[in-house]
Amino acid sequence: MLSRFMSGPHPAKRRLVAMSSHLGNGPQNGGPTGPAGQTRAKVLTIDSMNPLVKKVEYAVRGPIVARATELEKELEKGVPKPFKQVIKANIGDAHAMGQKPITFLRQVISLCVNPDLLDNESFPADARERARRILQGCKGGSLGSYSDSVGVEVIRKDIAAYIERRDGFPSDPDNIFLSTGASDAIKNMVKLLVRGEGRDQTGVMIPIPQYPLYSAVVAELNAVQVNYYLDEDNNWALDIAELERSVKEAREHCTPRVLCVINPGNPTGQVLSKENVQEIIKFAAREHLFLMADEVYQDNIYADGCAFHSFKKTLMELGPDYAGLELASFHSTSKGYMGECGFRGGYMEVINMDPQVKLQLKKLVSTKLCPPVSGQATMDCVVNPPQPGEPSYESFIKEKTAVLTSLAERAKLVAETFNSIEGVTCNTVQGAMYAFPRIHLPQRAVDKAKSLGQSPDGFYALQLLEQAGICVVPGSGFGQRDGTYHFRTTILPQPDKLKIFMDAFTAFHNKFLKEYAD
Repeated sequence: MLSRFMSGPHPAKRRLVAMSSHLGNGPQNGGPTGPAGQTRAKVLTIDSMNPLVKKVEYAVRGPIVARATELEKELEKGVPKPFKQVIKANIGDAHAMGQKPITFLRQVISLCVNPDLLDNESFPADARERARRILQGCKGGSLGSYSDSVGVEVIRKDIAAYIERRDGFPSDPDNIFLSTGASDAIKNMVKLLVRGEGRDQTGVMIPIPQYPLYSAVVAELNAVQVNYYLDEDNNWALDIAELERSVKEAREHCTPRVLCVINPGNPTGQVLSKENVQEIIKFAAREHLFLMADEVYQDNIYADGCAFHSFKKTLMELGPDYAGLELASFHSTSKGYMGECGFRGGYMEVINMDPQVKLQLKKLVSTKLCPPVSGQATMDCVVNPPQPGEPSYESFIKEKTAVLTSLAERAKLVAETFNSIEGVTCNTVQGAMYAFPRIHLPQRAVDKAKSLGQSPDGFYALQLLEQAGICVVPGSGFGQRDGTYHFRTTILPQPDKLKIFMDAFTAFHNKFLKEYAD
């Protein structure tokens, strides 16, 4: 019946053809060809598109990661490989690497998503109380409603209270901006700072090695990337003399307006001392720079003698001489002991921001309506966890401690194992979730990579993936001093998988050195 309908001169068929032509499938109505059968030129091509987007690179999800995904699919189809699984150590995604969610966080979010459970006594009373409080701050009592663009008010108050407990200084909820992870807040802050052309064009000072978000945002917004190098020989320390060199040279061709600091460091894993934080603040004040402090790993401190010192607290302690320094600091649900990357929760606190600029920032964030409200609720659980005496306190502390203790053990294991391998050196992983080992490549391997049009560490990382099933990110994606080669790996694989990772890496590396020995 259907074939008769489509082949005969039925009126319905004529209407269907006419409709198809009207919807643009015919050449005369915007299809693949234009008038007289000529091919219609595309409006958007690689040559006509925004050139700034083409400059954006984001190594942690680059071509090596795409190849890793292809290899996973090939393994599923039974294609023979010299390994049984692909270990993706390219990104700080704790749950993807086997970490279990923190029970209290998920209980509160479950209750917020499904308020019918609020009277279910199988949930602890403190989890139900937190959920009720969050929902009371949501329009219509629902997580599915839009929030204020800056975030749910009760959650901003909880964040301010958390900052006050952490630092011992007041925090104003009006200075808190909830965001879609820390990344979105960082991008908005750079947007406010970018202006000018030529020597007046905004320079953004970023650490090298850096988290590629920063170079990507700088490229997209047409600012000038101003590199300052961390000191690998001194456990990736931030040297003030290097900051001074960097800003002085940059002023020959742009106007540095912002200094970005990542503490604890990504990809380098260093933790800044209090004295170092003080020096950085004094430098920013002296050079009239807006200070952006990426502090998303503040819970991830592992090495003996290291501690997290917030830029906000240190600034306040320095007293009235630095009272006017402009600062934005960032936190996230994605890292720490939580690892709740997918909820995309984060916040920014701004200090000493011009009131008129703050109004412009509020206008800017309003164009995206609001951050995910589920992510905001997750952030509330992070800043307002169970307290002593509450039903969930003991289990929460047990889970949190277990995660951080295990990460500390893995941080030590990874660095020690890398340092035991010929041709690899790795600084102590003091904090965050990554190691950034240096690989000392034979000249023959360097020459081979260049003959293939690849960076030497990119060539190495691709061979590591193809031969051992280990996905890491080449150091060139983060920046490094000329003539040095690195890669970033997370320390997140669970202990059993981490042993497989290190054994496979050691075997590959020794084979690679032998193959390309000078």
